[in-house]
Amino acid sequence: MRDRIIYFDGVCLLCEGLVKWIIRHDRKGVFKFASLQSAYAQRALIGLAKVDGLNTVVLQTEDRFYLESSAVLMIFKYLGFPWSLLTLAWIIPSFIRNGIYRLVAKSRYSWFGKRSECLLPDAGIKERFLSD
Repeated sequence: MRDRIIYFDGVCLLCEGLVKWIIRHDRKGVFKFASLQSAYAQRALIGLAKVDGLNTVVLQTEDRFYLESSAVLMIFKYLGFPWSLLTLAWIIPSFIRNGIYRLVAKSRYSWFGKRSECLLPDAGIKERFLSD
């Protein structure tokens, strides 16, 4: 099985917190990470959209890309029980889920803050981060 890759905003403090949370709960180590600002993401996502314009977390699995609330729900699914129970939110129509997601994404810097540069992983988790 190929790794699942989570692309995230590397300067967003909310996104950084989410990445750290996922690492703590990813017991099987199925996720790798790349910031949307990295050259790796620029190459990997070129067919998806202009990466600079992406205002969302992206999950890449073996055969597809997930965006917005769908990416978050799939991440919970792959984390396993008890987090997979949160996938019950699939019953909420996507226009509602994504509307809430977009509101948070649009306000994330003012609500949670922003770094001047991308997150630098420590030595213990560096192998899970993809770059150039």
